[in-house]
Amino acid sequence: MSTKMHPLDPLAPREIAQAASIVRAAFPGQSPNFRFITLKEPAKYDLVPFLEREHLKQPPLTRPPRTAHVQVVIRGDSASNELIELLVDLNRGVVSKKEHLPGKHSFIDSAYMKAVEKSCMADSRVQAEIEKLKLPLGAVVVVESWAYATDGMNEMSERTTMIQCWFYMRLVDHADANYYAYPLDLCAEVSEQLQVTKIYHLPSSKDERTRSNAQPYDQRKVHSTTASEYHPDLRPPPRTTTKPYHVVQPEGPSFSAEGNLLTWEKWTIRVGFNYREGLTLHDVRYDGRSVFYRLSLAEMFVPYGDPRAPYPRKAAFDLGNDGAGINANNLQLGCDCLGLIKYFDGWHNTSSGEPLKLPNVVCCHEQDDGILWKHTNFRTQNAVVTRSRILVLQTIITVSNYEYIFAFHFGQDASIHYEIRATGILSTCPINIEDKVPYGTVVAPGVLAPYHQHLFCIRIDPAIDGTANSLQVEESNAMPINNPSIYNPFGVGYTTNSSIITEESGLDLDFAKNRSFKIINEQKINPVTGTPVGFKLLPSYSQMLLAQPGSYHSKRSEFADHAIWVTRYDDEELFPAGRHTMQSLGGEGIRSTIQRRKSDPESTSSVRNEDIVIWHTFGSTHNPRIEDWPVMPSEKMVVGLKPVNFFTGNPGLDVAVSTQERNRSALVGEGGKSAGACCRL
Repeated sequence: MSTKMHPLDPLAPREIAQAASIVRAAFPGQSPNFRFITLKEPAKYDLVPFLEREHLKQPPLTRPPRTAHVQVVIRGDSASNELIELLVDLNRGVVSKKEHLPGKHSFIDSAYMKAVEKSCMADSRVQAEIEKLKLPLGAVVVVESWAYATDGMNEMSERTTMIQCWFYMRLVDHADANYYAYPLDLCAEVSEQLQVTKIYHLPSSKDERTRSNAQPYDQRKVHSTTASEYHPDLRPPPRTTTKPYHVVQPEGPSFSAEGNLLTWEKWTIRVGFNYREGLTLHDVRYDGRSVFYRLSLAEMFVPYGDPRAPYPRKAAFDLGNDGAGINANNLQLGCDCLGLIKYFDGWHNTSSGEPLKLPNVVCCHEQDDGILWKHTNFRTQNAVVTRSRILVLQTIITVSNYEYIFAFHFGQDASIHYEIRATGILSTCPINIEDKVPYGTVVAPGVLAPYHQHLFCIRIDPAIDGTANSLQVEESNAMPINNPSIYNPFGVGYTTNSSIITEESGLDLDFAKNRSFKIINEQKINPVTGTPVGFKLLPSYSQMLLAQPGSYHSKRSEFADHAIWVTRYDDEELFPAGRHTMQSLGGEGIRSTIQRRKSDPESTSSVRNEDIVIWHTFGSTHNPRIEDWPVMPSEKMVVGLKPVNFFTGNPGLDVAVSTQERNRSALVGEGGKSAGACCRL
């Protein structure tokens, strides 16, 4: 059944159904709750020879098996449940591995969260506390459930207080009204068995703490819809000055797709998608040369900086706890992507193990990206200009209040850029009228938007002309002056100093030294420069985690210690905060993994001329501004990967020169109307 699928193709619907059937048989008389059924990617050791023969158009000597990675919850007789992960060999139709995970917890899903919210609102004690608030006439109470982040205040091994419920209200009879504009001071905790275990009232000033007594809602917090609504139904009419914008490609797109294999210009890429990482890229090659084995966003952590309990429990691992794939948007023509669009679907599973289609989760299209290169001969005034075209692979996720746009940009100059845009609505909490706190911004009457961080970690699995690579650190330094042994009489010279990292470690950025990181292949020397071929990481400069080292925020997000990490490749190491982030206690992330290897006499931590992985931590320290309200404009972060001494010249030199006959621009006359074609170069 599975032999015709490419080893890197995500599981097909029939394979999901097959895996579920095999797993059910492994639990006779029980009803497994299927959390995920996803592809277990083949071991790299087996897959690399297969890919090399594939690119040489030679038949494979062996074909890696198709394996499903399955996680289920088995309901026990007691209050606790068993979390079990299995590997299913789809070629042989058998379970090849079964692992019980005591003390670990699965991600959360929207169906469960809705059940939590329903149970919470149905609780008579909750209803009684809502009554005590004496809310405005017509108010509709909204419950928003969050994964209960570890803060050391409760026992997490059995997940008895799994969900934190925050309360808001709507004052407009519209399903899309912005309830974040009216946070209530009520909070509840709900167990895995959907029982409300605790109810209390939130602090509403700097010096206030949680309390059991209710205070009537301050009617002065009610404000105009114009200030806090984002939906067009609830807003004044929009501006009319923006004219339609059409992307026209009269000869069609320049890319082609055969299944999940994407070809564009000199690039070939295999597109993947899974429940946790969402979009993944594999076997990335330029003009037939291997550059990256795998690229993905491996984790993102959103810790809030409000120190008052219970707000430290707002610390979301949006991939490990929620899943980028599960929360991916169904992208729409003319909205999320413009131009000639190719969509890729994803597949997940229902709790009973049936295939569940996730339509249009990845869009592929081309964009004009300004000028690729240009030169005007100042003597002749003859100009040659080439415009840049990029291929965009984009996915968008919604996690509660926030949206994240993730996009890989492939350039004609062999560069890759990974762009993240954060938008959506600020997560809010109540504050007394006229009060302020030093860790948040008041964005509306009685509405506090706490400071928080968005910390991302991109996993870069390089294969620069092969899998044996090294990480080189380069710094630019001013040459000394008045040193007899160094000629620098005018004091203007500078040089670079390079070193190669030999052991697994975490590294920091230093813009004062222009510290840069190059992934190189020391066995492949550029014939012109005499230096190893490589790709340079263009980091996104950003602040690391602000929580104190001893905090649970820090213990659980070890990747946020440093901007750059280099580790040895391991098939099982895909996530820098560990496999299971839900209510994790720490000690499972990238720092701990490196320490364990270093202390193991039978292990090695060498990373020079080895199969290595580079991890880059970056993000946004988001101290909200009023301009972020009621919905924030996109905040953009970009990471780049750029060839460095990989070629013998400009790889974009053969891109066709831009001409009016080809690109058809038009002059704009008075009044903004088209005035016909412009002149040629």
